[in-house]
Amino acid sequence: MSDFLSTYWPHFLTAISLVLGTVAAIHATMTKRNVRSAAGWVGVIMLSPIVGALIYAIAGVNRMWRETKIARRSARYKALERVLSQYAVDAEVFTEKTEGRLKALKTVGDKVSHHPVTSGNQIVMFESGDATYDAMCAEIAAAKHGILLETYIFDRDPIGLRVADCLIAARKRGVAVRVLVDAVGARYSTPSILGYLKDGGVEVDAFNGKVIFGLRLPYSNLRTHRKILVVDGHVAFVGGMNIRAGFTGPKAARDTHFRVRGPVVADLFAVAADDWAYETGQGFEGPEWRLTVDHAEPGEGLLLRAVVSGPDRHLETNQKIMMGAFSVAERSIRIMSPYFLPDSDLASALATAARRGVEVDIIVPEKNNLALVSHAMNAQFEPLIRDGCRIWRATGPFDHSKLLVVDDAWAYIGSSNLDSRSLRLNFEIDLEIYDRDFARLVGDRIERSHAEARLVTLASLRSRPFLYRLFDRVLWLASPYL
Repeated sequence: MSDFLSTYWPHFLTAISLVLGTVAAIHATMTKRNVRSAAGWVGVIMLSPIVGALIYAIAGVNRMWRETKIARRSARYKALERVLSQYAVDAEVFTEKTEGRLKALKTVGDKVSHHPVTSGNQIVMFESGDATYDAMCAEIAAAKHGILLETYIFDRDPIGLRVADCLIAARKRGVAVRVLVDAVGARYSTPSILGYLKDGGVEVDAFNGKVIFGLRLPYSNLRTHRKILVVDGHVAFVGGMNIRAGFTGPKAARDTHFRVRGPVVADLFAVAADDWAYETGQGFEGPEWRLTVDHAEPGEGLLLRAVVSGPDRHLETNQKIMMGAFSVAERSIRIMSPYFLPDSDLASALATAARRGVEVDIIVPEKNNLALVSHAMNAQFEPLIRDGCRIWRATGPFDHSKLLVVDDAWAYIGSSNLDSRSLRLNFEIDLEIYDRDFARLVGDRIERSHAEARLVTLASLRSRPFLYRLFDRVLWLASPYL
């Protein structure tokens, strides 16, 4: 046998290379939506036998085939859906509460999203980690029957331990508690918070892999970036804030988070429950997971929609909603994002809006927590500025907020960044809010950063040394994976 292998090993290696390369190339050809992406991956696979196919298996697969809506199978949830259907917004209520042209944007959302616009919602904005974690811990301390938490990062630091201790205390009171942390995000602190929670009796798991034994292939490049906390089925938290100490204290990084009540809580719960069920196989059948809407009448309150995005059947939903918003804008588009690396479609939509006379202001941090991303962003600024967009570098502490306001009439908030990872590789959760007062509130939050920002000009970009600009462009090439 050893003689046979020593003689024919090149033939076996060639056969393995052909099989792996053919399978990988066919998968890239059939699944990639962008022709340049498909051609690029096929080139890598063909020019790097075996290695190219392995790289594609680790970093190239951007779709996860999984069954969803697991949380909605029970008769109890179907009964709740009948109650929630009363809050679905019809054309008459929508026209009464919003501007006419936003009807076209709602139509876009109705076609690309799997959740309706509902009335009867309330939302509160928190502008600091201190306020957010205080509010979270207060709700957890008052919980009576069920807590479901999904997050990207849950550090084992003073803030992480504070939230963990609240969850453990709730579990000891008899509250059902389930916590899902992304397998990559769980590695941000060592040792992981997962063991601490498990030792405290909390049901806990890592999304898309195990913290100790590695990530799940071929989906290792796909992550849950969602931040969802649902307490007792009637109050939820959502936004951009992870659970970590860096957002607290006098020198804290900034972020924006939100507490919501109303029918949209059921949609947020369903999203997190699906992710938990995918990872663990467990459903949510018991009375501890009951959902309630008990404080607002249909037609009252804010009009909200949960926007679910991810590398599954919800691929690029967030991008489609934003494209629709940019197309209906008449006066202003204000964007605040820590990682602004839009693809050519989103960049073109912003440039087109600016050419139509819409004021487009984009605020990014002066000092980014990810230096490579900051350099890659520089490479995209010049064409946008030439087309009339204004880009601002916000001074002061790093701001992790993801905020978008159109015409001071529509707001978009949540976990999505404006980069390829959030648009195609991450599982994200956002809210679109059709309410002028709330849009102005978010606009004021953006304006406070705008007041401390400096304008990025073509002259300042072009005056940088050539090697710096080349470095920016090289990193820009890798932007889909930063």
